[in-house]
Formats: sequence, structure tokens, C-alpha cells
Amino acid sequence: MNSSKLALLGGEKTIKNKFPRYNSIGQEEIDAGTEVLQSGLLSKFLGCWDKDFYGGPKVLEFEEACKSYFGVKHALTVNSWTSGLVAAVGAIGIEPGDEVIVTPWTMCATATSILHWNGIPVFADINKKTFNIDINSVEKCINKYTKAIIAADIFGQSCEIVELKRIAKKYNLKIITDSAQAPGTKTNNKITGTLSDIGGFSLNYHKHIHTGEGGIVVTNDDSYSERVSLIRNHAEAVIAGKGVKDLSNMIGHNFRLGEVECAIGIEQLKKLNKLVKTRQQIAKYLSRGLENLEGLTLPYVMESNTHAYYIYGMILDVDLIGISRDLIFKALEAEGVEGLIAGYANIHRLPIFQNKIAYGSKGFPWNSEIARNDINYRKGICPVAEELNDRSFLGYEMCLHELKEKELDLLINAFQKVWLSFDQLRKLG
Repeated sequence: MNSSKLALLGGEKTIKNKFPRYNSIGQEEIDAGTEVLQSGLLSKFLGCWDKDFYGGPKVLEFEEACKSYFGVKHALTVNSWTSGLVAAVGAIGIEPGDEVIVTPWTMCATATSILHWNGIPVFADINKKTFNIDINSVEKCINKYTKAIIAADIFGQSCEIVELKRIAKKYNLKIITDSAQAPGTKTNNKITGTLSDIGGFSLNYHKHIHTGEGGIVVTNDDSYSERVSLIRNHAEAVIAGKGVKDLSNMIGHNFRLGEVECAIGIEQLKKLNKLVKTRQQIAKYLSRGLENLEGLTLPYVMESNTHAYYIYGMILDVDLIGISRDLIFKALEAEGVEGLIAGYANIHRLPIFQNKIAYGSKGFPWNSEIARNDINYRKGICPVAEELNDRSFLGYEMCLHELKEKELDLLINAFQKVWLSFDQLRKLG
């Protein structure tokens, strides 16, 4: 432990050099991508009812590999998980004015995918221990307008999906799980993201595995799979030739993933278990080094879950230690710690929701006759999420750097140095 003068106050930094960047791409992906490039067939999708409506050979091969890995009946690739969310919300049949309960502690696309179909996001609070959507808060949000729940498996572990399914059955609701950050994990011995009506994963560049951009939609429902595939690929131009009878939400897009990305994805998927296990080992090592720091709560993992540690989520007891989260964040940054997050997300407080301005400038869909007129997004509707974001949450991005024992020891030393120097920080407070 280094208890010398803090770098924030002019002392020597604990971490003097940048850590190596996390990179899951290897020669296998280079060879697979090169093979596709040399073939000249970079995409084979056609936006009409044709044998190539579902894409080319690498798309189909990657989707088969995903079906096998995730143990689902259907897996469809998309050009981003944002696109996957939009397709999923459309596929379950959301009507304009329908309400969908969603967590505020997630990336904004989880909520704006609801708005895409003129549905209304309603925010439930989160569980302070897991950071996932709170079961009791969800049930309090349900009314006659409610049609679905979107739950994020945030930071790398599953939401309480068994309880959510109980609630969904009780009120006849659909569930979409956003497992962007939790690939390769399990809940109740099932793969996270596969127990809802529709689930999915991100292949964005800073995830455990990636194709640069991309996503995977999974479902065991034949109808939802068909509807996702249609929304993905110009539905309105396909439905007549395919003989589709249900025309609701058949406004299509180009959400298609290319052959190069899918060739890379095939190789990345083979590495997923090993990469997740490595993050778990890193988290375990980090926890051993930080477990005795006063006022710092380390990540909590439910007994039914495994955790991928996309983010290593911590909580500061700022009242106990008498120092603000933001000052501790600055002190750690000054010691050379990169990848820290002070707060996370309160998407209900974004301007789009605070002003209820989305389509055009007149407040549609909130101010229309199709919507309930007393929905509000004021501060205070999600007190746990708000307190964590504003005062006490401190996260570390686990997929930002390659972390061996050398790097982890430096991280731990930086934290310990700051904690041993609280007297110096209190004088600044």
C-alpha cells in the first residue's frame, strides 16, 4: 500500500502508463474476414420475398451457431442491438399508446425503441444491490395500458426473470430482455436472455465479443422470429410475396448484418465462454484487493446467477466516509485509473422525456388521445436509480483494458492509496 501524497495534490501517480487495450480479435477473425473479402460476396440479402431474403451463407451460419450456443429455436443477426430492440418491440405487437415498463438504468435505446412504435415508456426503479429493474416497482407501474416489460440484464448479470415472468403471466404482459452486457452468463442454470419472449445481445465494439457493430435477437416463438426478420429487411416490400396476414408494425428497415461481420462473429462466439471466465477471474482478484476498504460495497451476484462483469459496479457510502463520490473519482483518476464511471444512467431525465418531445415539436405521442395524459418523468419517480447516479455509484469498465495481475495490482494500489489518504481529501471537501 502506498500512503504517500495524492497525485491530485501534486504527488506521484500510482499508474504511470496506460494499460493495454482489451482486444478479443485474433488471427482467426482476420482469416475469416479475409476469406469473405476475397470471395467478393459481402452481403446477399434481398429486400423482397426471395430465397435470399434471409441473407447469405455467413449470416445463416452465424445464426445457426447462435441458436446452438444459446439453446434457442431462433436467432437472427441485426446490424446493432438497438435495431434488435426496435424490431423486438414491433414484433410483440405494441400499439400506439401502449405502455411498456422499462428500467432507467440502461442505455437510452432500451427506452427509445418503445417510442419508435409510438408506445410510451414507463420507468420502474431499480434494485440497489443488483442494479436491475426492481420487481416491486414494476408491479406498481402496471395499469390497463401496460402491454410489456423491457428488463436490462445490466452490467453482466440477469434480472430477476423468474419473478418477472410470474408478473407477466398474472397481467398478460410480454417480456423483452436486453442482455447486451450479459452474454455467456446463466440464470437458474439457463442462459441469460433466453427465458423471455424475445431477448438479445450486443456485438458492439466494447463488449466481451464483437463484430464492430451488430446484435443477435433470440426467441423460441415462431411468429416473433418471422416478424423480427420482416422488420429487419423491408417488411412492407416482402409481406405480399410471403403471404403475411398480420400487417401490424410491418414497417421495415435495413437492419441487416453483413457477411464479413458474421464471419467474424462465428469466430468470436467460439471464444465467449473463455472471455467471460477471464472477466470473472479478474473480478474475483479485484474484489480480494478491495474488500476491506471502508464504505465501499463491491458487486453483488444473486445465487441464481453468474456474472459477466461488463462493468464492475460499486457503491460508496458517502455519509460514512464523509467524502463525495465525485472527489474520490477525481482522486482515483489523478492516480492514473482509467475506465471509472461516476454514476451511470437515469434515462428518464434525458431531455426527450423531461420535455416529452419526440416526433415533431408538439409532444407526440404523449399528448395524443391514444396515450394516458398523466404520465410524468419528474425527478423522484426512481429514487434508488437517482441516488446511485447522483451520489454513490462508482463503476469500472471491465472490457476497456487487458487486465493481468500487474495491472490489477496497480488498480488495487491506487484505490488503497486514495482510501489511506482520506484525511487529505476531507480537507478539500
